[in-house]
Amino acid sequence: MTKYGLRARVLAFTILPTLIIGGLMAGYFTFHRYQQLENNLIDQGINIIEPLAIASEYGMTQHSRESLKRLIGLTHRKNSPLIKSIAVFTQDNQLFVTSNYHRDFTRLQLPDGEPIPELTSITLYGDDIILRTPIQAETTMDGFPLPSDVEPPMIGYISMQMTTDRAMLLHYRDTFFAIIMVLLGVAVSTLFGFRLVKSVTQPITNMVQAVHKIREGRLDTRVSGELTGELDMLKNGINAMAKALSEYHEEMQQNIDQATSDLRETLEQIEIQNVELDMAKKRAQEAARVKSEFLANMSHELRTPLNGVIGFTRQLLKTSLTPSQTDYMQTIEKSARNLLGIINDILDFSKLEAGKLQLEHIPFSLRDTLNETMHLLGPSAHDKQLELSLRVDADVPDTLTGDPMRLQQVLTNLTGNAIKFTERGNVDVHIEQLGSGNHKVKLNVRIRDTGIGISEEQQRQLFQAFNQADSSISRRYGGTGLGLVITQKLVQQMGGQIRFESELDKGSVFSFSLDLEVSPLPQTDQLPLDRIRNKRLWLQEPDPFARAALLALLAEWQLDVQLLTNDAPWPEMSEQDIVLIGSSTLHTPQQVISRLDSLSGQQQNTIVLLSSHEPALYESMLAHGAQHCLSKPLNHRKLLHALLTPEASRQQLPAQPSARQLQPIKVLAVDD
Repeated sequence: MTKYGLRARVLAFTILPTLIIGGLMAGYFTFHRYQQLENNLIDQGINIIEPLAIASEYGMTQHSRESLKRLIGLTHRKNSPLIKSIAVFTQDNQLFVTSNYHRDFTRLQLPDGEPIPELTSITLYGDDIILRTPIQAETTMDGFPLPSDVEPPMIGYISMQMTTDRAMLLHYRDTFFAIIMVLLGVAVSTLFGFRLVKSVTQPITNMVQAVHKIREGRLDTRVSGELTGELDMLKNGINAMAKALSEYHEEMQQNIDQATSDLRETLEQIEIQNVELDMAKKRAQEAARVKSEFLANMSHELRTPLNGVIGFTRQLLKTSLTPSQTDYMQTIEKSARNLLGIINDILDFSKLEAGKLQLEHIPFSLRDTLNETMHLLGPSAHDKQLELSLRVDADVPDTLTGDPMRLQQVLTNLTGNAIKFTERGNVDVHIEQLGSGNHKVKLNVRIRDTGIGISEEQQRQLFQAFNQADSSISRRYGGTGLGLVITQKLVQQMGGQIRFESELDKGSVFSFSLDLEVSPLPQTDQLPLDRIRNKRLWLQEPDPFARAALLALLAEWQLDVQLLTNDAPWPEMSEQDIVLIGSSTLHTPQQVISRLDSLSGQQQNTIVLLSSHEPALYESMLAHGAQHCLSKPLNHRKLLHALLTPEASRQQLPAQPSARQLQPIKVLAVDD
């Protein structure tokens, strides 16, 4: 049921049609009866006034008021229930005679200027009807009839006022009987409606209540009573549905009881298994702890003899050996260093897995830390003829607080991998600032290489322990597959996230961001940059990445940098100008020497940057006019020292110290 119930709808649909139809019919017949009574009244008036007009001709022609008064008085008395007044008017619209005294004869009189009607006219004034009929002269003054071809003249007219009171009484009587008949019809319809409600809607209401009880869970509810037709079918359907639901409920309850019993047994078994799993977990944790301790102890114990092997191998290489012995000793040293790196990785991995690796929180110089890392990685890049460059944006603060050793370890792993998997091209390290505030700075470190790249399938297993992107890589390049895992865990422990982008045969870009605190105290002396500010420097660097790093550093130092191409002639220079020449795979050392020779000594401060660590090459550059020779990637302190010191700092043998008397001292040597 929506807004109205079934009972109200049945009563409405039963009574309203009878009420509407009865009302319409009663209204129609009442109105028709009123019109009929009014027309009958008018017809009676016409039947009275027209013969009276003919009879009034003699009195009007003879000007006999007495005869006319008796005539209209007699007519008025005979029809007094219908007639209120009769008046005779002359042709000039003047009252001639009347049947009774009337206060307002203007209602019976024609309006001024209106002609006498040729036929009987009818005018309604409220509840009264006024009839006007002309009086025509049918005879002459002598009593002879008028010729037939002569139009009889009008000598006046008669006005008769009739009342509708009797018609209204009849109309009210008929209306009363019509209303009685409509009410009788509505009563009969109401009686049948309640009978229909009792025989139809009451059983339906009982069925609805039964359905509500079934929905509430009382499945033993049934619909009773003797019904016929569709109601009996509906009753049987509801009872059948209740029976089926009751049977289904009983069956479901049995299944629930069975499932509850099975679940109780299963929970008991699971509880037993949980106890067993808890015991197994404790045993596994104990085994993992023992394994971690074993790895840590073994790594520590293995590093001690390995350091001894490496140290004494280096000492033995300083002695006089045959070429074969030198080659054997170098192989032993390289193998021992590789084994030491593997042991260090395993030790760090075991510490990270056990959660025992603690990060330091000390102030450090960011640029010095980066220079140390790049200085250690430079020889491996130079051996492969790669260009290794470092660029630090000017807005990056130098004095920070954190763990410089772990930062060096992350940079070493990522940059070392870039060098390892790059055959030719560049390895570029870029440090930029992403944001700062509240004595903290967010740094982004990006390592880009032009190496072999990583396919999409290999990228999914890149950060798995003891696993490398390709199974053949460990044979070709070496490694244990722990470097990236350790790097990822270190970056995460420092509050960052490592990301990478790579495409096969097109290189890779590894990046990570760190939130570090800015230390209020400087860790190094202030650089004397005011001594070189605004000096002119001529730069010739063929490698684009190294050139970008140099331009950023020199712009931060506020030097006037002038770029030169490899084949451009030297311009005219002053004695205060500085020349900076870089060599790379695009600019060989022989080309650098030829450029130095072309200077012909016109410059006092010439600095050469080499992608090599060979002392002979350094001496060759100094011999051809270079005042300073530095290795890439560039250390900013060494470059500043070279810019401030025009004279060459050549390596000379130290003078023999004078004999000194030895003091009796005690020395404690500890070898870990």
